[in-house]
Amino acid sequence: MPTGPLRLALCQLNATVGDIAGNERKIVDGIAAARGQQAQLVLFPELALTGYPPEDLLLKEHFLSDARAALERIAAEATGIVALVGFPERGDDVYNALAVLADGKVQAIYRKLYLPNYGVFDEQRYFAAGDGGALIDVGGVKIGLTICEDIWEAGPPASDEAYAGASVIVNLSASPYHAGKGAERERMLIQRARDTMCVVAFCGLVGGQDELVFDGHSLVLDHRGEVVARAGQFTEELLVATIDPLAPRTYRLRDARLRAAGRNARAVPTIATLELPPAAAPDEQLRTGGPVAPMLDETAEVYAALVAGLRDYVGKNGFRRVVLGLSGGVDSALVAAIAVDALGPDGVAVAVMPSPYSSSETQEDARQLARNLGVELFEFDIAPTMEAYERTLAEPFAGRDPDLTEENLQARIRGNLLMALSNKFGWLVLATGNKSEMSVGYSTLYGDLAGGFAVIKDCPKTRVYALTRHRNEVAIADSGEPLIPPAIIERAPSAELRPDQKDEDSLPPYAVLDPILDGYVEQDLGREQLIQRGFKPEDIDHVIKLVDRAEYKRRQAPPGIKITGRAFGRDRRVPITNRYLG
Repeated sequence: MPTGPLRLALCQLNATVGDIAGNERKIVDGIAAARGQQAQLVLFPELALTGYPPEDLLLKEHFLSDARAALERIAAEATGIVALVGFPERGDDVYNALAVLADGKVQAIYRKLYLPNYGVFDEQRYFAAGDGGALIDVGGVKIGLTICEDIWEAGPPASDEAYAGASVIVNLSASPYHAGKGAERERMLIQRARDTMCVVAFCGLVGGQDELVFDGHSLVLDHRGEVVARAGQFTEELLVATIDPLAPRTYRLRDARLRAAGRNARAVPTIATLELPPAAAPDEQLRTGGPVAPMLDETAEVYAALVAGLRDYVGKNGFRRVVLGLSGGVDSALVAAIAVDALGPDGVAVAVMPSPYSSSETQEDARQLARNLGVELFEFDIAPTMEAYERTLAEPFAGRDPDLTEENLQARIRGNLLMALSNKFGWLVLATGNKSEMSVGYSTLYGDLAGGFAVIKDCPKTRVYALTRHRNEVAIADSGEPLIPPAIIERAPSAELRPDQKDEDSLPPYAVLDPILDGYVEQDLGREQLIQRGFKPEDIDHVIKLVDRAEYKRRQAPPGIKITGRAFGRDRRVPITNRYLG
């Protein structure tokens, strides 16, 4: 029978895939910090020891062996506290596992039951499933163990653990972000707390890993589903909260819904019985709960995700600087602002590369933005290079009028110049295309698609405008002046590859295009379903044709940050050779 409060620490850390030694240090430091705040139980995210997702590293025996050796070293540091650490367990098979560490050793291991195999997940490729729920008894407090997807599923294992007497359910998670995911996840956890009548403690991974971003957003909820502690989004943090484990037991005396179902529930083993580490000082036990960080609104949240994803992609892959082409358009302006917020002005260089079709207004806006950002600016007039290409191609092109070929040459010249800067100085080239363009193929292979990372690849054009306005609102609040020249946002979008060119010459207006793309790409709606939603058949047919025809381009595009529910690449997998239209 628990006799007093339980002090929890949720270590929301930014792990790096494959950096077992670095992740080990972070976990050991987290244990020490939690113990320093008199926590009795500390949680770490899913697969915190290896980073998530390790993908085919899990097929290497030596990788799994190294992870286990690191876990044993971490266990030796787990004294005076109970630590729950996510790691890949190599047993008779490989399991996505949670290790219970206490008294200097591994006391028990729980294996994840539900292995997601949809969207960005491939866990059934790598892991075997566990057998069911499990409890640990810490000083009389029964704690149910779950890993990520285990708690997204209504019912077992969390319900079985509650029926077996758990008053606390913990969840170690690596939950990839998309816009609105934090609020969606929080609503789900509230429901699980209410269903199980348990305190729920969710410890989330934070940081960027290739296309994925993890938002953290760790939570502690009481048995009524009330948020009693919440960590910030997109930042490492040790969230410490005090809970009353007796409260759920008392609550169940008044609300007996679990009794009948509990009689027929599967038995749940108690896999470790441990002494409760020393309690906090009496004056620190007077109040339950902990800090509750405010949630960002959706646009601010997406902007923060893009900053975090870029910062980690650059830092974790060993780059010191990025470079991008600054056209005077809204897409490159947004990418430049994100890059400076992620890396600082010294970490960013930009190139203005006018052609004979570039307006003086867009070029001056680009230069002004570079000055506002404080970044290094290169200027390359590509007209002489265009003329050299024309001379070289004059004979085979004789008798043919200029067309898309000459437009694409301009984009490819610019791509070559950016890649030359990359090769010479070791900088990462940022592609600046958005999801609307990516969807319909409104981009040039080996031109504006050239680069190592595509920051706004998953941002539709309408969201690009919202993010750009948001960044200016922040700047105005801070300094009274916009960061991005307003003309960049207000000007009609154009690639400026021919005289008087506008995007709407080739595409429906973005206010029409983006909702059609959302239906066709994100929701897999067919032509007739889109018509029922009020879109014009001719617009639908045009967009579907463009999307289906552009798959080969998307396969060759650089990776970019996932912020929608269905990103190209890991999320949406469509064959290039494909005769099914629509």
